[in-house]
Amino acid sequence: MSEFEVELKNINKSFGDFKASRDINFGIKKGRLVGLLGPSGSGKTTILRMIAGLENPDSGDIFIGGERVNDVVAGKRGIGFVFQSYALFRHMTVFDNVAFGLTLLNKDKEFINKKVNELLELVGLAKFSHRYPAELSGGQRQRVAFARALAPEPKLLLLDEPFAAIDAKVRKELRQWLKTTINELGITSIFVTHDQDEAIEVADDIIITNKGRIEQVGTPADIYREPNTSFVAEFIGDSIRLDDISKFKGFDINEDNTSTEGIGGIIRPEFLEIAADESEASMPLGSEEGKVIATYFRGNNIQVDLEVKGEILHGWRSLEKKPLKRGDKALVFIHRIYSFKNNHTTILENRGKLKDSVII
Repeated sequence: MSEFEVELKNINKSFGDFKASRDINFGIKKGRLVGLLGPSGSGKTTILRMIAGLENPDSGDIFIGGERVNDVVAGKRGIGFVFQSYALFRHMTVFDNVAFGLTLLNKDKEFINKKVNELLELVGLAKFSHRYPAELSGGQRQRVAFARALAPEPKLLLLDEPFAAIDAKVRKELRQWLKTTINELGITSIFVTHDQDEAIEVADDIIITNKGRIEQVGTPADIYREPNTSFVAEFIGDSIRLDDISKFKGFDINEDNTSTEGIGGIIRPEFLEIAADESEASMPLGSEEGKVIATYFRGNNIQVDLEVKGEILHGWRSLEKKPLKRGDKALVFIHRIYSFKNNHTTILENRGKLKDSVII
């Protein structure tokens, strides 16, 4: 018996000369909420559609609940699907939209009434059962689509960009609602998104796709803190790419004592400590001199953009600290950098932080 509720093995899929999926392999455990994350054209939607049975792989195997489903039609795979566009029947009431799948399964009227009312209560739309889709907000329509997908009690729930058509404020509220609801139900779920904030906030696990390949699979925290490849390091988080990390103090050699000259890397804002002067700097000797080129109020902090050794970096400063303005000099200590070598990412800590380091 497989430990995975969903498993893809050696999946390949092409559309003409375009390779949408290249040797895709991953497994999803029962009850997990998984985000398929990647830029446009990275292959995430193709993966979702192959799991759903809306596309067939050219090679490889798809398993759902331990059963190989390559030759099983979409309607027999036990899948609920929520579309980006809601795909609600506009001439049907909310109740009838949710009941639609149960009607096709020839469930009796009593069962349908009980099930639909339970689901409408679950999604917070019990009092809207007699309304039509045009009378609902975008967030309410998506909840109807969610309830309709759950009505036939699927083994697996698939969601294709479920929040894309909803405005920002409602989208944030719906994210938390969806995560809480799916976790309570315990249904294995996969959603497609190109929004990294959405994936990090909602998903238990993230599968990152790029050019038809899987770049990394892991929890949001693991992927953010320990990106495996240069693509993931640059795609996840607020990243600044560098062509040569050896120009900065404390990063001239790798952990194996080889030179970092010509090696690229990534710096994130949280890796920087920006000080107005030496009295404020925790590591003044290991700090770089920078020039402030812009500042931005971000609510709970100030974003500071600086030019440091020909590179434009940005970091954050507390509202409690001395304000910096354009043209000011500042000291910048870089705590760590993600370095790239053969597309593999390594976290390099600034040697200036080591107690036995006397020369930066």
